[in-house]
Amino acid sequence: MSIPTRAAVVESGGAPFTLADVELDEPGPREAVVRMVATGLCHTDLGVASGGLPFPLPGVLGHEGAGVVEAVGPAVTGVAPGDHVVLSFTSCGACRNCDGGHPAYCATWLPLNLIGGRRADGSSTISRGGEPLGGHFFGQSSFAERALVDERSLVKVDPEVPLTSIAPLGCGVQTGVGAVWNVLKPATGSTVVVLGAGAVGLSAVMAAALTPATTVVAVDRVGERLALARELGATHVVNAGDDDLGKALAEITGGQGADGVVETTGNVGVLRQGVDALGARGTLVVVGAPPFGTEVALDVNGLLGGKRVVGLTLGDAETQSFIPALVRLVKEGRLPLHRLISTYAFADIDQAVRDMGTGKAIKPVLTF
Repeated sequence: MSIPTRAAVVESGGAPFTLADVELDEPGPREAVVRMVATGLCHTDLGVASGGLPFPLPGVLGHEGAGVVEAVGPAVTGVAPGDHVVLSFTSCGACRNCDGGHPAYCATWLPLNLIGGRRADGSSTISRGGEPLGGHFFGQSSFAERALVDERSLVKVDPEVPLTSIAPLGCGVQTGVGAVWNVLKPATGSTVVVLGAGAVGLSAVMAAALTPATTVVAVDRVGERLALARELGATHVVNAGDDDLGKALAEITGGQGADGVVETTGNVGVLRQGVDALGARGTLVVVGAPPFGTEVALDVNGLLGGKRVVGLTLGDAETQSFIPALVRLVKEGRLPLHRLISTYAFADIDQAVRDMGTGKAIKPVLTF
């Protein structure tokens, strides 16, 4: 028996989100039906909705869900009906990277999460009027009142923590935090620079403030976001619209350069400036994603001082341990994620999209 629900459907590239009645497939052996309570809106959703990636449309997106389990398939062991869950990306669980604790680099990550629109076996998870829709987005497609979710996308969380306050952990927040904790791993007294003070960048700022780094620099062009970055733990801020970034970072670091840089903007000019701002043996983490095929020119001799440029997906996080740790930090007030969140009713998804596009909202969260 299919499961009726209501979802935000994108009919074609560049079309708005439209609420429509759809049907979920019955849960497979390792799937669960989750009643959505909240879901974050991410730039990745907007990029796919614009037609920028070959995801099959019409389709249902959404990949920062949080909700309550209603039913589980017969082989599901990690959650049970009534459990509170945060939804994150899915993975095969069997390849070398999954076995090694790096599921964000799963051998089948792209088709399972971003561009396939179906289960690994090719079957559809969601339909409308008997016609399959693109779904299974990050193993969840959470822009819906109910979602059919891969077991490997499910993370059981503390039921005392409001789900609206932790929905963004599934993608944007764990990406920013993971860039700092899992890649840069700041040493005592080090300098971390975060390029871009959006949801991912501000998550990186909050993460850096919980490490032994003594200098945390936030860079953006929006004064209000830089002011918020200071409140969230940045020791210095640079308005790239007013100041020369290279000179400003050289002054802040005493000419030594940064130990770590997190690049969240997706702008290759900014990325190049970040690499140039690294000190000897410094590391830049590439988080922002420009269109496929984008290239950046680097000074090769400038890299010979031991500089590293590292690409990152979803914080290189093992979600079953990483997300519950973040939930605990939110609960204890040490990760003030609420400072980034603006809530919208699910029916107001297009307003949330507009506010995100204009910068009015840092992290929109849709509530059901």
